[in-house]
Amino acid sequence: MLESIVNFLESTGIARIFSNAETDWWKTLIMLGISCVLVYLAIVKQFEPLLLLPIAIGMMLTNLPGANLFHLDFFIAEDINFGQVLHDGGLLDILYLGVKLGIYPSLIFIGIGAMTDFTPLISNPKSLLIGAGAQLGVFVAFFLALASGAFTASEAAAIGIIGGADGPTAILVTKTLAPKLLGAIAIAAYSYMALIPLIQPPFMKLLTNDKERKIRMTALRPVSQLEKILFPIVVTLVVGLIVPDAVPLIGCLMFGNLLNVCGVCDRLSKTAQNELMNIVTIFLGITVGATASADNFLDIQTILIIVCGLAAFCVSTCGGLITAKVMNVITGGKINPLIGSAGVSAVPMAARVSQKVGQQYDPSNFLLMHAMGPNVAGVIGSAVAAGVFLSWDWSAMF
Repeated sequence: MLESIVNFLESTGIARIFSNAETDWWKTLIMLGISCVLVYLAIVKQFEPLLLLPIAIGMMLTNLPGANLFHLDFFIAEDINFGQVLHDGGLLDILYLGVKLGIYPSLIFIGIGAMTDFTPLISNPKSLLIGAGAQLGVFVAFFLALASGAFTASEAAAIGIIGGADGPTAILVTKTLAPKLLGAIAIAAYSYMALIPLIQPPFMKLLTNDKERKIRMTALRPVSQLEKILFPIVVTLVVGLIVPDAVPLIGCLMFGNLLNVCGVCDRLSKTAQNELMNIVTIFLGITVGATASADNFLDIQTILIIVCGLAAFCVSTCGGLITAKVMNVITGGKINPLIGSAGVSAVPMAARVSQKVGQQYDPSNFLLMHAMGPNVAGVIGSAVAAGVFLSWDWSAMF
């Protein structure tokens, strides 16, 4: 009887925290604490709860001693033993295959495409330039990470893509170029996306003046049904022929939008916007959170990733704002520079921030639809940047 009680006590998670030779007990407690903080931010502060809450729970599950739900070692090898994953893996190992094989990010993009209105970009194609300018943070973060000496070139590329402000894109690039860093990069990307209402306004006010913030932009021209249908097809063909590695994201994004605008696939469009998006979001969030285990998350690299990610977001915001200011000068004062901050691809949060800040200075000014143009352009720009990073031979260049 006594032996049974002792065996039970030794098998508890509490005992395993202190008996685990591979991970310091304090690291496990810190990770469980971080997961609880993320739950608080998701539920109480409502910071991007649809993704932050699954990520937090995934982090909690993977750090519970003895649960054995996820094994990162299965996926960081060059050749994955899928038989081992299916035979010896836990629940989250099975679900993580959707991340490792690039399935979830592409499916997410189908839903984003179906939910997003591309009309502002079609009506004002000049906003593509703002979306391009807002990718500056991608390359700044890349060179910062590379200069730190703590990362390889491929890992620096994965960190740089945080500047695109696009979680699925960051995940797709990282799972290929730096699988060990997936937890830190994904959590940094989604955390900063959730904090966009706090990060962007100071830079928006710093880089614009009172007169510029009150600029009223003219109404967008009407877009025909034919233009709406041709746009996703043409973009897919053009991007696919130039940057084939971007097709998994761009192709799915444009397919989702085509479902929405073609007028004959309402059921598929609604499924992509609701059921598909919700299911994949749960699987993606909980498995990404599972990669943030104590033994590979709490180190100097994670701190550097967080710093580089914040720099990437700030520089991307500034890049979009400066590009919009230049375009405002060129057009003779017809573009409100505040829409430049929406050039990051966090749809539609960044566009809402442009609208909110603009109305602080002119309550009757409506910038939301104008800001959606750069916002959509940012999605396309970050996907193209990801395709470029995935196509480069980093070992030969550095």
